[in-house]
Parts: sequence; structure tokens; C-alpha cells
Amino acid sequence: MQSGTKKDSRPRGRPRAYDPATALAQVRDTFWRSGYAGTSLDDLSAATGMNRPSLYGAFGDKHALYLQTVEHYVEAGRAAMEAMLDNALPLPDALMRVFDEALRWYQPAGEAARGCLLIGTAAVEAVNDEAVRERLGAGLRSFDKAFERRLRYGVEHGELPPEADPAMLSRVASALLHSTALRARAGDSRAVLRATAAAGIALICGAQGSGAAAPTATPTPAKARTPARRA
Repeated sequence: MQSGTKKDSRPRGRPRAYDPATALAQVRDTFWRSGYAGTSLDDLSAATGMNRPSLYGAFGDKHALYLQTVEHYVEAGRAAMEAMLDNALPLPDALMRVFDEALRWYQPAGEAARGCLLIGTAAVEAVNDEAVRERLGAGLRSFDKAFERRLRYGVEHGELPPEADPAMLSRVASALLHSTALRARAGDSRAVLRATAAAGIALICGAQGSGAAAPTATPTPAKARTPARRA
């Protein structure tokens, strides 16, 4: 005879019938739109279709969930950069691919421009939250390293002059990327942002500007000019 006191082994709350990667993507988009402070647990519950106990059971509290979101965002961004910065491509083309991919993230089709999750949300919370500050710094440094690896390859293979400093140039490239994210949120058009990125890449690669106009003719020195005929 079976005992009527057999424990119910079913988990409390919503059964684990969700995909963690999908849930984190939904959480990421919610934080991305509203920021950390502006996002409630009810917002996250609505975005994922999971009730609060299930969210806590799967990811922890809101703060823990945000930190996981930031970590996943950084990893996805770094992996995308590594793929875009292909050594087989000319350096300017490889760098431009990073900015084209970033613009697709910052300005999703049919949606309001959202910029970068780190710059738009983590930079705000980092002032008073050490855990967020640590992850923000680590994330930005990982992007620097991705640029630096490709730039160092460029120095080693003659795409950049031998005296070029890959570490410093990588920070310049990252700064250009951060500015692109901010200006995307501010409403700059994709055409303007892409043109700005192209000009910055030209400077990084040692050019004097992409598609610069040809030098104008040297003006005739004043002394060599034919004096005006007197009346």
C-alpha cells in the first residue's frame, strides 16, 4: 500500500519549462529599455512569462539577474568583436565591421535607438554599486583587448607603422565605439554615425581622412602676382 504521506517532488512555482538563454535575452532587453532602477520585478516577470518565485529560483534577485545580464552582454559583445576583427580582412574593413555590427545593436530595426547596455545602464549604476562597477570595467577592458589584438596584428604585418601603440589605439577605438553608442541614443542617424566611425578609423589606421578631397592648388605668392593695371 502506498503511503499518503509521500512528498510531492514537483518544483514550486512555474515548472522549469523555459530556456535560460531566451529568458536572459528577454531580461536584457527589458533592462536595456528601462535601465536598472526603472525596471521592476513585475516588468521582468511579464517579459519572461515567469512568476517571481521562478525568477528567484532560476536567477536570484533583481540585482543578481542584472549582473548576469551584464556578464552575458559583455561576453556576446566580445565574441562578436572577435568574429568581426578578422585578420584576413584589411584593418580598416575589419574595424568598420565592428561598428556596423554595433550599430545594428544600438539602432535595432523598427525600434527606438537603445545604444549600448553598458554605457546606457551600467555606467549609471556603477557610481554607487561596486559589483556593477567591477563588471563595467572588466567589460570595457575586454573590448579594448579585442581591438588591441587586431591592431597588434596590424603592426606586426605592416598595416600600421612600427611605432604605433596598439594598446593606446585600442582605447581610442573603444572611445569611438562608446561615443557612437551615446549618439545613437541621442538620435543621430545611422548615416552620420557610420561616417563618423569611418573618419575615426581612418585616423586610427594612419590616414588623413577617408575620401579626403584632393589638395588644392598652391596659391600664387603675393609678390609674384601681376599687379593690377592702374587706370
